[in-house]
Amino acid sequence: MNTATINSSIRPQKELLLQHSLYGKVKSVEDLRHFLEGHVYAVWDFMSLLKALQSKLTCTSTPWLPVGNPEIRYLINEIVLAEETDINNEGKRQSHYEMYVDAMKACGADVTAIQAFLEDVESTQNIFVSIRTSNLHEDIKAFMDFTFQVIEQGKPHEIAAAFTFGREDLIPSMFTEILRNFQENFPETDLSKLIYYFERHIELDADEHGPMAMQMIEELCGQDAQKWKEVEEISVLALEKRIGLWNAIEENILQPDMASI
Repeated sequence: MNTATINSSIRPQKELLLQHSLYGKVKSVEDLRHFLEGHVYAVWDFMSLLKALQSKLTCTSTPWLPVGNPEIRYLINEIVLAEETDINNEGKRQSHYEMYVDAMKACGADVTAIQAFLEDVESTQNIFVSIRTSNLHEDIKAFMDFTFQVIEQGKPHEIAAAFTFGREDLIPSMFTEILRNFQENFPETDLSKLIYYFERHIELDADEHGPMAMQMIEELCGQDAQKWKEVEEISVLALEKRIGLWNAIEENILQPDMASI
């Protein structure tokens, strides 16, 4: 088995995601705001997948030791560098999460819910408690709970699977579609930061991070059939959880008065 085999086996879930009816529901500035207010949790918890990989695959403590495969260390550190300290549209260093929050503010989306959630995470020091006791849509809770369950299980190839097939590999196609809708439907709204964020992701993920992440999976699994099987299982689940997240966001767009985000 290899990454090509995985891509083939998860094609049905990818097609469901890429053809999701959510894309056609973002028709107004208010719809866009609801989208951003739900999607920001995926932008945030992606960073935890990334840092979990860095912790597992490189040395992040002292005394330093040459942990693992130098090729994998390089791959993950390159991705961390861009995701955690990229250049924003004003030429300053920011993480992609911080860029996203700034883009939300610029187009009038509410950031108080995500900020309150992160404050609770810091307060409880237990991500599962914070997720469970939040007022978020159940599918958004399930999405994040899955992410942190994979992280807690601690298998590098499974974390890499959720990172690669559930996230990085899909971002260019999804964001290209969303970006087209934004440009067509909101010409009078200041979306410069948001468009920059999307275009930056398309550039990085299609040209650099996507291929790097695939190489990382190949290196981590090698010829181990059990690891490849687990990668396949986690990848399918990650996509199903992402579809659930898209369902939740669509529901909150269609029924904003009932939204819990």
